[in-house]
Order: sequence, then structure tokens, then C-alpha cells
Amino acid sequence: MDCLFVGAGAVARQYAAGLDASPLSLAAVCDLDRERAESFAADVGDGADGADGDADGDADGDAGGGDADTPAAYADLDAMLVAESAPLVVNLTSHAAHAAVTRTCLEADRHVFSEKPLALDPSEAGDLLTLASDRDLALGCAPIAPDCDPQRHARTLLSDGRLGDVGLVYATAHVGRVTEWHDRPDSFLSVGPLYDGAVYPLSVLVDWFGPVARVRSADAVDAWPEREPRRPEAPAHVEATVEFADGPVVSLRASLYADHRSREFYSLECHGDDGTLYLADAGAMAADRDAVRVRGGDRDSVPAPHPRPRRERSHLDGPERVARGIGRGDRPRASARRAAHVVAVCAAIEAAATDPDGTGRAVGARGGDGGDAGELAAAVGARSAPAVRPPAWGRDSGSALRLPPVGFGCSRYQGDEYVDRIDSIATALDAGYRLLDSAELYGNESRIGDLLASPGTPDREGLFLLGKAWNTNHGRLREACEGSLSELGIDSFDCYALHWPDAWPYTEPLRGLAERPVDEQERLAFPENDDGERATADRDLADTWRELASLREEGLVRTIGICNVDLDRLRGLVAETGIEPALVQVERHPYTPRSELVEWCHDRGIRVIAHSPLSAPGLLDDPVVTAVAEESDATPAGVVLAWNVAAGVVPIPASNDPEHVVDNLAAARIELSPAQRRRLDGLADPEFER
Repeated sequence: MDCLFVGAGAVARQYAAGLDASPLSLAAVCDLDRERAESFAADVGDGADGADGDADGDADGDAGGGDADTPAAYADLDAMLVAESAPLVVNLTSHAAHAAVTRTCLEADRHVFSEKPLALDPSEAGDLLTLASDRDLALGCAPIAPDCDPQRHARTLLSDGRLGDVGLVYATAHVGRVTEWHDRPDSFLSVGPLYDGAVYPLSVLVDWFGPVARVRSADAVDAWPEREPRRPEAPAHVEATVEFADGPVVSLRASLYADHRSREFYSLECHGDDGTLYLADAGAMAADRDAVRVRGGDRDSVPAPHPRPRRERSHLDGPERVARGIGRGDRPRASARRAAHVVAVCAAIEAAATDPDGTGRAVGARGGDGGDAGELAAAVGARSAPAVRPPAWGRDSGSALRLPPVGFGCSRYQGDEYVDRIDSIATALDAGYRLLDSAELYGNESRIGDLLASPGTPDREGLFLLGKAWNTNHGRLREACEGSLSELGIDSFDCYALHWPDAWPYTEPLRGLAERPVDEQERLAFPENDDGERATADRDLADTWRELASLREEGLVRTIGICNVDLDRLRGLVAETGIEPALVQVERHPYTPRSELVEWCHDRGIRVIAHSPLSAPGLLDDPVVTAVAEESDATPAGVVLAWNVAAGVVPIPASNDPEHVVDNLAAARIELSPAQRRRLDGLADPEFER
């Protein structure tokens, strides 16, 4: 879709940087400064993305020349709108010019995407929305922050119940001293820190919690260095307490005086009944590893890395989204509605900060002069908090289970030793793991159940819980399953699997196995015959598999799986019973990739989970693994986990080291090249044995 830029300054350069990879094509640019418009157009034609000054507003003049690949340059907006037929205008002018330019373009029947703020007056912002609606036009507005990866990741963590009710949020917008870092600071000095900086955390919070109801209190401080000849026209530092209609109270600080390089930039810290969540930058366009931190219950906070490769959003994402909607026949205006509400919030804060009688000022749909929660919700398109539900792990996605890229192994076993994993399981939940691999053999199901029921833990719906019946219970699957469900305090498993395909003699229920003496654990879980050898039971695997499937029919489990099975046995089991597993769990790492089994499973929509992905002797010191790790700026463990993820296999590492727990989840962020994956594939060893 062709588009037009209005404004050719620094912001426009940021938008233009994404044009080469965008479905949008720039037909023309307009700026008050003809030379700047022509220079910008020439640079776009050459594919350049250098920086210039800030954009100015509506202008006068005629079109400049250029070749076929160079956008036309104008110094008069009306002239450009007459001469150019592009349906979408991207408004990149100075703050104060946004509303007038947007109105002119809407009146010319053009769809508009505007930089923030939509306007400086709430009524004017509302009028723009009405105008767009009356003319059946799309109207979008920056910031796109609510749709970027770190903000969306934080929103899902907030929405899974781990924080309980969120009662208080600290929001910071330290724009910094624009006279020191911007070559055209006048526009910033004119509007102050609310309309330029506070719009980022406010937009994100409105997306998360719905509309603001009122400003409880506000204050303004004219802090500014005496040495600086250019001073803000609006208060340089504003603090406010803002109450959401159906959400928390927010303590907001927005400042041109506080440096943008200080510890807090555009941060959000959400405090709930059961924990806290910290988002380092509400305006970030990519999710760095430590962008979000979470604290659940009485635990220390840990990073909660976004479990996907880093994706940098482009400034053009906003106009592109509007263009896609137009292409579908829609007229998207949701981001503009949110932006209009944020303008109303900023205006109410500003009024309350300068008016002694402004305490308790309500924020209406169009401004600071009232409006009930229903009107606000209609204006913003609000949802009741929490804003969204977490991913529905385990629900069918096409023909296969939808699973997180990395899960957490809850086994008590570390080599030949027993270890207590419960603290690391809690850390894993805080870090954002969504899949827990449990088993009655591990003996810690009751402790996991206590953790799941404790404050600071995600809601059950946000987790995928995998349970496994031990070898001694192949003939008593219902008893084993119901016992594990009781220990965990849940109604059903997302998947219940056979831990091994081999059956051993029944001993007794294995509840609370970890609480018994070690010799008793061994006797119950690993029965021996009279000769001191492993005892076996005459139990047909197909019969066991059919009984496991019956638990699914009864609602005790949603899906069934099998672990530690080779391909021949798996194929034979499915052929004999006609029952396919939803999930297969096997040991998998570069030394034993199980390629044929993985391919067979994936061809049938069966998900594969890799247990023991890091514990093969010598694997993490292997020269190929360490070389790929160095090339990828990653750890050897991260590379091995990423190798599994890249193959569509879910690794379930376990660790008692909090840093390793976080690093293992963050491994899903590592992107290996095809060549690196082939080098790791080359480590396959048919003779590998533990």
C-alpha cells in the first residue's frame, strides 16, 4: 500500500528505516522545510536511513522533483493531498501539530496513523475519532508498545493469576533533559513529560487494566538546571496518583529533569497481593532476556525471559497494522481510542497538578470533566483485569498439542542421588515455565501440590502438567492416577503417560515416596525377585495402553503419552491398539537425536519431549558444542536446548541453580543457523550409552 509521510525529521527517519522490508511504499513526503523534505525523499530513494532533526508541522509550498524511485517532496500538505492518491498518511509532525494534520488528512478522506500524542486536548482527540468514524476511515496512533514482545509477555504473566489482585503500580517516564540529547527540543519543552513520555507506561497500563477512572492527586515541580537557557513551558516534573476503573492505583512519575539514563527509564512495577512484576521499559520494542522480573509468594524475584527469539519491532509496525486492516475491509481505530483516553488522563493530571481544587478529578471518555466507568470502557474498549488469559497450553493447535518451547523437569534424581527440587520448581514458575514434568516415582507430588496452591503461583489453567505412572502400577493405572491427582491437588492431568513401557510387580501405592527412608523407596519402586534381580510382571503393554486411554474417556486425563520407548515398539503399539499418543518423551540430545522417532511422531502430530537433554557425559564440553556456543554468544547448555527447540522438541532440563533455571528457559531465545544445527546433528553416536 502506498503511503504519505508528513514530517521529515528524526522520527520520520526512524519510520523510514523499515521501508525496505515493509509492504508499505512511500509515495511522497511533506515538511515545512522544503530542503529537509527533499533530502529525506532522496535518502529514501537511495535506501538511506540517516537521522535528521525533529519533524515540523503543516506547511506551505509546492512539490519537489525526483526520479521514479524517489518519493515526491512537498512543503504544502494540501498540495500533497491533492496531487497524491496514496490512501494512508503517516503523521510524523511535532507534538502540537498532530491534531491539526490528522484532521486535515481525515477531511481529505485519507486513513491516518499518527505519532503520539493523538492530540493535546481531550475534546480534540475525541473529535478526531468521531470524524474518522463518520467518514469510515481508519485512525491509528502510537505508541505500539502494548503490542511489542516484552509488554505482551508481561501481560500474560500478569494474567495467569500469579500476582493475585494487583493493587498498586509504580510507573516511571524519565524523558530526560531533551536540550542535551535532542537537536530540536522545542516541541518537547512545549508539551512537557506527560504527553511525550508518560504516554508509554499509560498506554501499556490501559491495555492491561482498562480505563482510568480518576486522578486522586497530582503535583508539578519546575525543576530545571539554571545553566540551561531553554526552559520547559510545561512543568518539567509531574507526579500523580491515578486510579483505574477496574484495576490498580498507579503512582506515576514523568520527568524532563530526571535523566533518561538513570536506573528507571520507562519502567512499570506491579504489586499484587501475592507477588510483584517488574517491566524494565514500557516502551521497549524488543524483549531482552531480563526485560521482565517476577517475584511470587515470599521468594526473591527472578528474570522471566520471553521464551522466543528476540524480535525487534519496527516503527512502521503501527502503520502496517492499520494498512492490513484496511486491506481486509476493516477500519481499525482501537489504538486511537486508547490514545484518546491517554490524552484525557494526561490532561486530567496536568489540570490536577496546577489546580488546588483538582484533587479527585474524574477522567471522562473525552477529558477530565467526568464520565462514568461504562463510558470509559466504551471509549477504550476495555477488558476487566486481568486483561487477557494465559496461553491455553495443551489445547489442540492444528493436529498437535500446543506446548511451551521449554519445560521443567521435576525429577528428584540427579545421577544416583536424590535432590530436593521444590525450591527450583518455585523459581521455575516465577521465571515463566509453563510445563512441569512430574511423576509418582519422584515422590514429590504433594510438595508440588502445596506449591501450586500457594500464593504467587500461576493459575492451574496457565500450566501444562504432565504426570507419569510408574512401572509397578501398569495394572493399577486408575489408582496411580487418582493418587497423583490427589497429591497434586488437581482435577486432571493435561497429559498422563507411562513412565516406561515395561511392567513390574505391584508393590503398594507410591504416595509420598520421597518422605520414606531411601531403602524403602528402593524396595517399593524397584522390586526384586528372590535372586536379587529386577522383577518383571506378565502384563501386555497393549492392555495397559488401552486402560490408560480409558482414563482419558473418564476425564481424569486430557491426553495420554508414553516415555522411554523406541520407534519399533511405539509403531507396534499404535498398530495393535489403534490409539496414538499425544506425547512421547525420550532421552534426546545431539549424541542420541532419535531422528527417526521424532520424524515419525511429528508426521502424526505427536509432540516429543526430551528428558535428560543436558546430562550426557561429556556433552557440554564437546568441542563442537562449545564452538557453536561461542559463535552464538550462548552457553553450551543453551545451545543444546536451542537445538531441541529448533527441531520442534520440548526439552525439560532440571537444575537447582536459580541462574541455570532462568538460563535454560532463555535458551528458547537462541537462534541457531542451519549450518550450526547440522554440525550438532553430526555428533550423533549410534553407540552412545550411559
